[in-house]
Amino acid sequence: MRRGFALIEVVIAGVILAVGLAGIINVSMRAMDMQRRGEAEVIASSLLDGLLSQVLVDGVTEFPKLNATSGRFDAPFETWEFEILIDPEGLGDPYTVTAMVRDARGQSYTVETRIAPRLGEDPNPDRRPPEPFDRQSAFGKDEEAAVAP
Repeated sequence: MRRGFALIEVVIAGVILAVGLAGIINVSMRAMDMQRRGEAEVIASSLLDGLLSQVLVDGVTEFPKLNATSGRFDAPFETWEFEILIDPEGLGDPYTVTAMVRDARGQSYTVETRIAPRLGEDPNPDRRPPEPFDRQSAFGKDEEAAVAP
């Protein structure tokens, strides 16, 4: 009678152990999946930032003439695809720029922003005011008194 009871205890302990191990394996698989998804999101955000920075540097009107608007990235991101859509809104209005990247599993990440076109040919226009600005007379002596120890 005692040996049968011990056998039941061992079977119950084995079942409890199996349920616990299954739970641990399930949690670790979820954690690994979340880590993979997080890595993909970091890579996607970096690639999207690079694409939009290139559009900003080249200018929205010149970017399609100088670069491909769709394709694959260079190594080490050759499994990632990209596409850029540039839609003009109207005369003088910013362009709507949509950048999309897709990983090897087919998951896509999209960012949409608005970028104004460049005006003129000068990449570094002179931004100094036509007349010097006198801060002392504009803000008065009250600020000097408040700053003085």
